[in-house]
Amino acid sequence: MNSQVSIVNKQEKSKSAVSSKERVSRILHKYGMLMILIALIILMSFLSPTFFTTGNLLNIVRQMSVVGIVAIGVTIVIITTGIDLSSGSVIALVSVVAASFAHPDTYPFFVPILIGLGLGLLTGVINGTIISKAKIAPFIVTLGMMTAARGAALLFSDGRPIGNLSDSFKFIGQGAVFGIPVPIIIFAFVGVVSYILLNKTKFGKYVYAIGGNEQAAIIAGVNVDKYKIFVYGYAGLLSGLAGIILTSRISSGQPTAGVMYELDAIAAAVIGGTSLAGGIGTIGGTIVGALIIGVMNNGLDLLNVSPYWQQILKGVIITVAVFIDSRKNRKS
Repeated sequence: MNSQVSIVNKQEKSKSAVSSKERVSRILHKYGMLMILIALIILMSFLSPTFFTTGNLLNIVRQMSVVGIVAIGVTIVIITTGIDLSSGSVIALVSVVAASFAHPDTYPFFVPILIGLGLGLLTGVINGTIISKAKIAPFIVTLGMMTAARGAALLFSDGRPIGNLSDSFKFIGQGAVFGIPVPIIIFAFVGVVSYILLNKTKFGKYVYAIGGNEQAAIIAGVNVDKYKIFVYGYAGLLSGLAGIILTSRISSGQPTAGVMYELDAIAAAVIGGTSLAGGIGTIGGTIVGALIIGVMNNGLDLLNVSPYWQQILKGVIITVAVFIDSRKNRKS
């Protein structure tokens, strides 16, 4: 009798141990990157006395707002098993075109903004239409757009910066409201809107469905082509917005702007838990991923670490994140 009781007790203990391990695993899976971000902030605060100050923390978020906005659009694209390599070049194209309409005493304040957003949206719609209708791989289509948009930016500006921007336009990237930089406010607004789109609307449900199993989504009656165009159009729109903010912040339209921004955006999405296999990803995770990159870059700058080492470290982090993602996919 006693032996039977001891066996039952052992089984109950093993079950409770397994359940506790599962709870810990779920917590780490859900909040692991947030914990890493907090740990990184604490570490940098000890290593540099100027890191944990209000001005520096606001500066980190302001600097990462452009990449973060692009990363949100890229996240939605990746969830559908796509990719967008054209973001950085679209930023450059929008930068020079918007700057040419933002001179003082020429056009109203909103004209360069609408033109920049419209141009970004147009490039995204072109990407999405070719990908969905011609059935060409997203990598190839967006790589082509990356090259074409960069060439168009250089052609439009004759390879030179476009300056002399109005004060009202420069307020977008350099101004503040109640002490909070405007780029951070825009970044937060984009994050909230994108979260609602992905989690509270039919659009978001279909995005995850397409990424989870495109054929099943088609059988269920989802117009996959239409939603892919929407997704790439939204990513292009956010790239256009990022281009406007960057142009305003540096007070000039630069045909060389946005170089490597698409890779930073993809890195932020992957570090934040977006699966390159599709169907998995969150806006909050991507924002955390962008902040991890921002904190790392800022902290290493304060510690006078060579930017070459920073690039190497970033590459290692991306590789590790993709490795962890692939392991999770194999287990699932």
